[in-house]
Amino acid sequence: MNNVTLVGRLTHEPEVKEINDGTKRTVINVAVSRDYRNSDGIYETDFIKCVLWNGIASATKDYCHKGDVVGIKGKLQTRTYENENKEKKHILEVIVDKVTFISSATLKNA
Repeated sequence: MNNVTLVGRLTHEPEVKEINDGTKRTVINVAVSRDYRNSDGIYETDFIKCVLWNGIASATKDYCHKGDVVGIKGKLQTRTYENENKEKKHILEVIVDKVTFISSATLKNA
């Protein structure tokens, strides 16, 4: 079974890009704090790349902003590509099925 659930903050404003066939796509990074401290007593953070398609991509752009806390449900996907030096690169990303708006960073600053 391939299921991922994350709760974290958006690291940048979502931008929707339209692919040649009209499909909408956005890539967001979600900062997810670990629930334990490292040897220096600091909570570390993982930055998770998430890919959103079509309606989810548009809704996230319309309602979510940098710093907002969101919940993500989706599945892990790996893919491989070659860079300009012909080196193979591997990417692990979350393909998002659902985004839940949890809280707004702007409300805290108001």
